[in-house]
Amino acid sequence: MWTMLGRSLGLVLLIATLVHAGPLDRVPHSATIATQLAKALSEQGLDAIAAQDPDEPDRFIAALFFEDAQLLVVSARYASPSLLKARLAHKQYRDVYLDLSGSSIADSSILFQDMNADGLCTRRDQAADIVYDGSQAAKIFDGDWGKHKSDHTYEQQFVVADQRYSRLLNILLEQLRGSTLINGVRESHPPPETESVVRQ
Repeated sequence: MWTMLGRSLGLVLLIATLVHAGPLDRVPHSATIATQLAKALSEQGLDAIAAQDPDEPDRFIAALFFEDAQLLVVSARYASPSLLKARLAHKQYRDVYLDLSGSSIADSSILFQDMNADGLCTRRDQAADIVYDGSQAAKIFDGDWGKHKSDHTYEQQFVVADQRYSRLLNILLEQLRGSTLINGVRESHPPPETESVVRQ
């Protein structure tokens, strides 16, 4: 009897372990927003979008979209905010992305490499995603919760990254919605009165 009870208990523990192998049983916030942003970009025929961070006047956010492939989202502080503001006014979103990727203030940049533009990876059947945060080592999220079970920081890092990524995606989505068609006409923003855009 005790042998059967022990085996039953062992089976229960094994099932619990397998279930716990994927602790994030909910869809991450970034998955929903990334999908919405990718869909909106595709519908509008855009491959880039950018915005100023509402909480930091010298920080900007930009994304490059490769349909059915990946979404690259960068956030960084920039030494000449007026230049990027001018680029935003002229909808030069790709240029903003290139500026942030190549000339941002040191250690202020965070880059999300979102394969398939479906949010951060939580399942093994998804492509792994990578987060580059300043000078820190790259964080790879591959959805293999069993492999990372002994790494107590993995889930914590994922939750933090998902929150940060979701926030950036939300800002970009709001920026994109501000440029959507209104009564069949695309809304346009007037260019700055005194500042011209310098292409590099």
